[in-house]
Amino acid sequence: MSGFQQEAVLGCSSADLEHVRSIVTRAGTSFAKGMKILPAERRYGMYAVYAFCREVDDIADGDVQVPDRDLALKEWHERLDRLFEGTTQDALDRVLVATITRFSLRKADFAAVIDGMAMDAAGPIVAPDEAMLDLYCDRVASAVGRLSVRVFGDSSAEADRVAYHLGRALQLTNILRDLQEDADRGRLYLPRELLQRYNVPLDPQEALYALGLDPLARILAVRAADHFREARRAMQKCDSVAMRPARMMAASYRPVLTAMLRRGWRHPETPVKVSKAARVLRSLLAYYR
Repeated sequence: MSGFQQEAVLGCSSADLEHVRSIVTRAGTSFAKGMKILPAERRYGMYAVYAFCREVDDIADGDVQVPDRDLALKEWHERLDRLFEGTTQDALDRVLVATITRFSLRKADFAAVIDGMAMDAAGPIVAPDEAMLDLYCDRVASAVGRLSVRVFGDSSAEADRVAYHLGRALQLTNILRDLQEDADRGRLYLPRELLQRYNVPLDPQEALYALGLDPLARILAVRAADHFREARRAMQKCDSVAMRPARMMAASYRPVLTAMLRRGWRHPETPVKVSKAARVLRSLLAYYR
């Protein structure tokens, strides 16, 4: 894309657009490739949303050095207030304001993401109750979905339902996949009520070797599958073109959940094997239907 063409995207300069794109690229995820299916305005809008999420997530995880993580996230709330007043200070601000204006994004959804990151920054989350786990999933996943569906091109109530269910499906899948990694960080996102019902220790490392972990995890896996199914139903009532990225994301993640159910959680440290070719094929099929 030439500099002249980039100038027209969201009314932003090519330098500002390149800045948000570089944040996405440096993250080293498949996100940038996945967003290539979007038209330029929507693609750069998603880059801006992702860059925002990346910055607050890095603060919460300690990947960027700040004197006080809680204060840094509170400052992001103040920065958010300025953005919705149209005040900008750097390239990310400028592309975010353009994205907020173009796609009518809601401050509450950005604020929810910051609050979700603050939950992690406050200290390792260990055995939250069901209500707190659901709130966490809403803030770190479904809120991102509510921003995303608007950039994709659908701001209907059904699109919000897609965000609600798909966000929870993806986050529960991540939790079930990353038990070992989270335990190494002192985290245990499994709900306290189920841990107690299945006599699973509340200690993150000890929980990995409990006999009750497998039946407990299967309950959460069924919940995730239910959310995938409800997300799919809501998508069918939305703009089909706008839902392409959401369909592709669901199609890519669903096999991970299936593979984990097949493997079980007797040895959660065992890598989940999913055919890359199969995931790509499912994503391609989801693009068209």
